[in-house]
Amino acid sequence: MANRLARASQAPITSALLIVNVLIWLGQISPLGYLFTNQFFFAPLLAIVEPWRMLTSGFVHDWSGPMHILFNSYAIWIFGRALEPLLGRWRFLALYLTSIVGGSVAVLWLSNPQVPVVGASGALFGLMGAYFVVIRSLGGNASQLFILIAINFGLGLFLPGISWEGHLGGLLTGLAIAGIYSKTRRPNQKVAQLVGLILVWAVIVVLTQMRVAAFF
Repeated sequence: MANRLARASQAPITSALLIVNVLIWLGQISPLGYLFTNQFFFAPLLAIVEPWRMLTSGFVHDWSGPMHILFNSYAIWIFGRALEPLLGRWRFLALYLTSIVGGSVAVLWLSNPQVPVVGASGALFGLMGAYFVVIRSLGGNASQLFILIAINFGLGLFLPGISWEGHLGGLLTGLAIAGIYSKTRRPNQKVAQLVGLILVWAVIVVLTQMRVAAFF
């Protein structure tokens, strides 16, 4: 128990995000669950009037059973516990949240505009992509992680009900942000790091506006 608490204390943002996910899922399966799911899910057409759903969709999961949230939570805990102490709390949080939105951008461009999506898989793939970059930047062997990412992404292509588009967008976003972090690690590069993150968000905003304009 002491070891578990120690590991959680090293990754407080990861722990907090998982608690939020679980609490929202419990709300989803409650008698008032429709209030949570209906207000948080994302469908591309809703980006026109409710763009915040591109973020909130990453905090709701399949309400018909626990497997979706259990798998995502376990995987996020594994990668979050590894990444958060390396990146720092706020860099990790920026990576997590931006990966959710990056996943939604890919859904916006590549999936059926009327089909809703939910889940933290975009964030998870963002974490996996970031961890891949971190391992490579530290001179480690990332071949096993590459295989893991490829297998999980491949499953999304063949299994129904899985948004491979969200996986792809989250992965690309995580790779981009971790690439920025790895190139701006020195204390005197904080401004450059912030500019890099702003540029990522600028690309997200531009791509979103371009796609939304195409709906009219």
